[in-house]
Amino acid sequence: MARIPYADPALPENAEAAAHIRSSRKGISHLHAALLNAPPIAAGWITFYDAVRFQSELSGKLRELVILRIAAINGAPYEWDAHAPIGLREGMTQAQLDAVTEWESSSVFDATERAALSYCDAMTRHIHVPDGVAAAIAGVLPPRQVVELTVTIAGYNCVSRVLEALLIRGDDPLPLS
Repeated sequence: MARIPYADPALPENAEAAAHIRSSRKGISHLHAALLNAPPIAAGWITFYDAVRFQSELSGKLRELVILRIAAINGAPYEWDAHAPIGLREGMTQAQLDAVTEWESSSVFDATERAALSYCDAMTRHIHVPDGVAAAIAGVLPPRQVVELTVTIAGYNCVSRVLEALLIRGDDPLPLS
């Protein structure tokens, strides 16, 4: 069970932020119900992650690959469960999904994917990206996509940290409204 109650989206103080979430996501997930305890944060969260996910030139496959790698590194099952099906829809293969946790010893990733995974590992595990890792990603992606990849990795590290700090799980009961 989560460490905080899931907010009721029907409460007047949550209505505007809940409508913003629904307009983007079609429903209110456990994460969003937790964030609704702070309505301005919940609304801003949606605006930010909509830009990351839906207004980026970065391929959906590469985006989901690094999100799943972050979930694996950070031990964030909610994040993994939410993004594994998206990864498959965006073009990841089941073999790639199965190999995310041990990508370095796998042959199912191309050079761009390997550079992105290395960049993701450096940002997630160490924060400071070694020059060689940064040069490798800059060698396969244009500057805009390097920024988008960097922000995606930073942002989804935030997601997993929020999920795990608050113990948000997909099988928790949500308010009925």
